Amino acid sequence: MDEQVPRSAVDLVNRLATAYRDSMNSGHDLPPVTADAALLPWLLAALAPMNRTRVKDLLRSGRVLVNGESNTRHDRALTPGDRVSIARERPNRTNLAILYQDDALLAIDKPSGLLTVATDAEKEDTAFVRLAAQSRDRPFVVHRLDRGTSGVLLFARTAAVRDRLQANWDAIEKTYLAIMEGEPPHERGTVDNFLIEGANLRVRAVAASSPGAKRAVSRYRVVARRGGYSLVELRIETGRKHQIRVHFAGMGCPVIGDADYGAVSDPARRLGLHAARLAFPHPLHGRPIEIVAPWPPELARIVPISGTTR
Repeated sequence: MDEQVPRSAVDLVNRLATAYRDSMNSGHDLPPVTADAALLPWLLAALAPMNRTRVKDLLRSGRVLVNGESNTRHDRALTPGDRVSIARERPNRTNLAILYQDDALLAIDKPSGLLTVATDAEKEDTAFVRLAAQSRDRPFVVHRLDRGTSGVLLFARTAAVRDRLQANWDAIEKTYLAIMEGEPPHERGTVDNFLIEGANLRVRAVAASSPGAKRAVSRYRVVARRGGYSLVELRIETGRKHQIRVHFAGMGCPVIGDADYGAVSDPARRLGLHAARLAFPHPLHGRPIEIVAPWPPELARIVPISGTTR
């Protein structure tokens, strides 16, 4: 029997999306204060599952309003009847949403359309360049996401941590969400084949004996359908270039917006692929780490992640 893709990923993305987007919206009102409390622990509960670092960043930036006034004190006393809200964040194209950070790791929510690192065609505006300008130290690239793919992009704070993560990359749980044209032939299944990159930089499936062929394994399940599209949750066991895009194009249901691999629709004006979750033992202390990126609103308009099928 095929190993199932973890069913929790969609629910995690859904819960995080609510808290994350709420924190970014204009004048978002948080639940009413019903008992005496200090501001920081109250915010941690009200904004769960947002991590502590992100909540403290909201405070430091002055975006937390108590009774309409900006507040930066963590120990500000709240009493029943106080109104707490999150102020609008001014747009800044250089700022990246930080999903997780500690002394070893830094993870961002990469927007679609942004390169991970420089190419001959684009050297100035990349996730690496933006993050280097935004963080206190130089990040080290652990892996890459395609330009059109959004979601969790992990960096290391030292070369040693980068090397440790890369050496065990296939053991890291990598969960994606994708919107496909049409429907896969089965509700769930596994694609297990060999891929190779051609001279034109396109990737295609080939025989296992082909020189340079690399095995690629994707496990999937359909979680929702809407308007002729399918929302699919995938767990990839390998990290080959364009793996998901090639696998589903081969089924006759390419990722939306992916004209390179046969898509004929582009309803979101972007590639419909999102790196939703990474889970792995911390490279320094071994405790489990789970990093989740919210479902982008432009994809949610095509197929929302609520009301999924089972």
